Amino acid sequence: MILVISGPGGVGKGTLVNRLLEHDDRLWLSRSWTTRQPRPGEAPDAYVFATAQELQAHIAADGFLEWVEFLDYRQGSPVPDVPDGRDALFEIDVVGARAIKDRYPDALTIFIDAPSRAEQESRLFGRGDLPDVVARRLAKADAEAAAARELGSVVVINEDLDQALDALIELVQGHRHQLGE
Repeated sequence: MILVISGPGGVGKGTLVNRLLEHDDRLWLSRSWTTRQPRPGEAPDAYVFATAQELQAHIAADGFLEWVEFLDYRQGSPVPDVPDGRDALFEIDVVGARAIKDRYPDALTIFIDAPSRAEQESRLFGRGDLPDVVARRLAKADAEAAAARELGSVVVINEDLDQALDALIELVQGHRHQLGE
């Protein structure tokens, strides 16, 4: 099974993905590559932090399922090497979700959103994003939500972390059942 979780910045994707991984040992997280600098307090293994040249070389070698220019950096999802008996989980933007869904039509795509843009803004500032970055992320958020709906992604509103996690667990189990796994 291929699971794709996307959503705009500041909606709690990373927190939910980490909790889902703790709950479900069949999931294997594909680490995205990025050319942006780590955020204050961000885990060093949250991404493969690469230089622009390293990322470009990986693109040239067909090492990514998808990659995208995003604000002032690039990031991409490497071609996965999923261990036997595991399901691949991608935490990527909605453009990447579309690329993966095009390649893997049976993939489950889930879009995480905040209960409101005001709450998203508060979360972005709370994690240390600068005002210009917050403004750009908020400006993109509605377009990302529209693209996710067009893709047919299931939308989970992260108002309460435990309820959102329960919804993710139920969606993953239901999709596995649907696939006969």
